[in-house]
Amino acid sequence: MSENYKNSSFKKLLEKLQEDSWQLELLISGFAIFGLFYAITPINNAFLEAVKGGETVFYSVLSVVRVFLYIMIFNLMLHIVLRGLWIGALGLRYISGDIDYSSLNYSHKFTKYLKRKVGSFDDYIGKLENYCSIIFAITFLLIFYVLAVFVVAILYRLIVIYIFNNDVFPEWLANGLGWTIISIFTLGSILTFIDLVSGGLLKKNNKIAKLYFPFYLFFSLITFSFLYRPLIYNFLDDKFGKRVFLLLIPFYSIILIASSFYYQKSDILSGAFETNEFIISHFHYEDSKNDNLQGVHVNFTIQSKVIKDAYLDINLPYYKSYENLIYEFNPKLKPKKDERGLHSSFYTPTISKKEETKKDSLRNEYLKTFNSIYRFKIDSIKYVSDFNINKMANEKFGFEMFIGISSLSYGKHILEIKRQIKKDSVGDKLVAIIPFWYYGKN
Repeated sequence: MSENYKNSSFKKLLEKLQEDSWQLELLISGFAIFGLFYAITPINNAFLEAVKGGETVFYSVLSVVRVFLYIMIFNLMLHIVLRGLWIGALGLRYISGDIDYSSLNYSHKFTKYLKRKVGSFDDYIGKLENYCSIIFAITFLLIFYVLAVFVVAILYRLIVIYIFNNDVFPEWLANGLGWTIISIFTLGSILTFIDLVSGGLLKKNNKIAKLYFPFYLFFSLITFSFLYRPLIYNFLDDKFGKRVFLLLIPFYSIILIASSFYYQKSDILSGAFETNEFIISHFHYEDSKNDNLQGVHVNFTIQSKVIKDAYLDINLPYYKSYENLIYEFNPKLKPKKDERGLHSSFYTPTISKKEETKKDSLRNEYLKTFNSIYRFKIDSIKYVSDFNINKMANEKFGFEMFIGISSLSYGKHILEIKRQIKKDSVGDKLVAIIPFWYYGKN
């Protein structure tokens, strides 16, 4: 069975499949475009969540993935357009055959020029076929490149978790070992990237190739390049394929720049702004916010813009940056080992009753510190911060508190939220202004 690819019958089968591959290409392109358009919103949401939570590695990776998504959509749409043009050209050839320049009755100069520049209709169909096949192959190579970026990012994260934050090794050894591994890994990542974008430049010089070879083997393994390596080398040995790729690079640059453009509707009202006493944003109201379009800096929410209850329900979702702030104000809470980040469910350490009691005590101190940081005011009336931990759906959690407002008059009121800037300082930073209208029972 392993030698079947050498048989002439197998080669004929491949040639037959090549002839009919356009049908599969169109089918896959259609499904892929549909899936990619649906993937844009979840990827954007994950990117915003990573930015809010201060997850540097993840939002860096997701920013790359977002660009790749737009490039893949562009490639597949271009493929469908060209493949449609190819099908149209085949139909026209069936009706009228090749181009008959003599029947056009053009002057000798134009006839000679068109024969040289336009050529035969069959040649045009062949070029369209080549462009379609190359663009289709490039698109799916990009998918594997995105996978490779994800794997490398996860490995960086695992090194930080299991080497730098390791309780087994002394701190000096963990730091020394961690930085050594990170340095070697970073060097390998850079060399692999240079070799990739240069079309194998590091493989051409004998001395450099010997130094690069161990990195090549390692990164080939972790990025699953055995799945697509033949595709890369078959692509690189074809001048036409490389030429098409170089032609696409300016378009990719245009996509990158075009994604930064936006339309400004007003000189005064447009722009990125927080809700204040004049501006109402749906991000601050639970009953009207759209979770798929959450803003990066808008965090505090109340139940509605119009309050009919005798209380305000104030919520704040948890982000890593808030916990870092709590550690700044109360360094005693910061554990020796930072366990935040990626973990495996295959190993769950057993927590004793004594450790659980200690954790409850820490949670209580955690909340006290958190509440000491924030200040609340409705109009001119000050309120004490009294947040509790709120376990929400999908294993998420945050902070929630209630303020009684039955004594407020009907109409518009302003909830103002400030945060202490630094420990032992008297200065406060304004973090949110949320207008609401109270029409409850007095």
